[in-house]
Amino acid sequence: MPLLGFGVYKNYTTTQSVLEAFEVGYRHVDSAQAYKNEAHVGAAIKQSRLDRKDIFLTTKCISKTHGYESTLRGVDVSLEKFGTDYIDLFLIHNPHSGRELRLETYRALQEARAAGKIRSVGVSNYGVKHLEEIREVGFEMPSVNQIELHPLCQQKPIVQYCREHRIVIQAYCPLIQGQMDHPTIQEVAHKYQRDPAQILLRWSLQKGFVPILKSATPARIKSNTQLYDFALDADDIVRLDALDRGKEGAISWNPVDAD
Repeated sequence: MPLLGFGVYKNYTTTQSVLEAFEVGYRHVDSAQAYKNEAHVGAAIKQSRLDRKDIFLTTKCISKTHGYESTLRGVDVSLEKFGTDYIDLFLIHNPHSGRELRLETYRALQEARAAGKIRSVGVSNYGVKHLEEIREVGFEMPSVNQIELHPLCQQKPIVQYCREHRIVIQAYCPLIQGQMDHPTIQEVAHKYQRDPAQILLRWSLQKGFVPILKSATPARIKSNTQLYDFALDADDIVRLDALDRGKEGAISWNPVDAD
């Protein structure tokens, strides 16, 4: 899995944006059934003329579609929309359907993987108790948990759990949806002569996360990839770590614990 993901949530120029992302080196695209743009991502893949094996493609099924049969049907629909034979990573988008439907959905995705339609199964917005129910019934643990993560919302308990169980942590909202005016973020950006966005993405990478970022602006799509010619000092990581506000710092994540 490439360490930098290009997200397409609320992207209204998806095909062009994904093509721009491919042009500057992204190879990881994060979509979802609920975004209603899987076909647009598929069009970009086709137009790019990149080899399919060089692209890491993610999609997700949201709670209102959960269930064994509906999930299997949904996988086939997503494959058709993308115009591909397989999906690299398929996530359960959220845990709000209840324990029974969550587990039915997870079982269906495991079967779709066994059939070669999915390469890897993961989850999104899962807390410790949701991951524990998977472990308790004896299913293989998910490969990924995609959660909101940035200096203001660090979700330390679930991050620790995922690390203990070798679950890759993908970070959505790594740029705090543009709310980067905190003095500490600005000071660190000034020190390194970098954009605040680059500082936040570098923090995410150095914490061992896989940031999923979005933009429809070509210049920003490019600048968000320019992260590998500098590193944050340990002291600056500590300064950014100190910004954690827990649930109060969340931008998108709903901290209400799902049943």
